[in-house]
Order: sequence, then C-alpha cells, then structure tokens
Amino acid sequence: METIEKLTENEIIHRVLNGEKPLYEIIVRRFNPLLYKIGRSYNYNHEDTQDLMQDTYIDAYRSLSQFEQRADFKTWIFRIMLNNCYRKKQKSSFKNEVNTDSLTENAKPMFSNAIPDAKKDINNNELGHVIENALVALPEEYRMVFSLREMNGLNVAETAALLGISEANVKVRLNRAKAMLRKAVEQAYHPEDIFEFNLKYCNPLTEKVMKRIDEL
Repeated sequence: METIEKLTENEIIHRVLNGEKPLYEIIVRRFNPLLYKIGRSYNYNHEDTQDLMQDTYIDAYRSLSQFEQRADFKTWIFRIMLNNCYRKKQKSSFKNEVNTDSLTENAKPMFSNAIPDAKKDINNNELGHVIENALVALPEEYRMVFSLREMNGLNVAETAALLGISEANVKVRLNRAKAMLRKAVEQAYHPEDIFEFNLKYCNPLTEKVMKRIDEL
C-alpha cells in the first residue's frame, strides 16, 4: 500500500496537477510549521500569520503549473510567503506584535506549547519566550536572516537568493543577529522551539485552505 506521506513535493505536485487535488493537503501540513516561523519572524501576530499562510498556499496552488521542478519547492513557497509578508507590511495594515504588552513581565509567549512533554519542561518554554522577545527586538534584516538560516534550515545560498542579498551579507547579518542576542540565549537556544506552530492549529488552518482550493 502506498504511503502518501512519504511522497516528495515534486511527486505531490505532479499528481495534483493531474487531478489529485486532495493530495495538496500534504503540502499544507508539511509546510505549516515552516511558514509560521517566517510570518512570526516578520513580527506578524498569530492571527495575521495564519492569514498569510492561507494566502500563500492558495497563491502557490494557483501557480503550481508554473513551478519549475528543477528548483527546490521549499525555497519557492518560502519566496511566496516572504512576498506576501512584504506586501502586507507595505499596506501598513497589520497588527505588529511589538507593543508594550509584549515587553512586560506578565506577557504571554507568542506561542503556547500546550502539549506536555517530559523532555520539554518549563525551562524550555521560558527559554523559548526569552528568545522570541529577543528576536522581536532585532532589526528586521537581521531577524529574517536568522529565521531562514537557523529556524528554517536554509543554507547560505538559498537565504541570499530569497532575500536578494549576497552570501557574504547573509553571513554578516547572521553573525550580527547572534551577537545582539544575549550570550546565554545564543549558546542554549533550540531552533525547533522558536515560533512553534502548535499542532492544535494545524487541522483548522489546513481545512480552511483545502476548502478554498475546492472552491477554485
């Protein structure tokens, strides 16, 4: 029996373009955590980030036939998400996460890790909160490099191509971003804990995307 979860992005795209539209759900679920990190790193709040994710999936679906499978799909859909983030920022209509509430001692983390895990105790949750607040305070050009390189695992060349800067500039910005974070945080952070997309949001967002696709 075929395990569809093991299909590559290129295989999924080929089959979606040949009429197996429901398979696009695999793409959505696979990239939810990654796109969420991008939106949150752009300083969009949780709700706006989910809206941007939906728009990105719809834009990508509509453009699937234009996707050149010689390219990496992850880089391709990241570029769509980044473009959507940039356009929304240009409209100046988004609710920026940086506000006085986020800087108070009682502020809630930007994500809530509601699923208990023996290996992820309260110290890790507190660490994630500290890191997120530190990242929000970084200049955007440093924060986005850090997000793409450290949190989403892109290499230097991919990061440079997505942001339209040189590879040398990527390295400089990454080093400066790290230098601007507290030394203790820099030495101890866990990239997978930063701007985590809680699984409880995955099903509702995926259902909304697939419903919109069915209407196309």
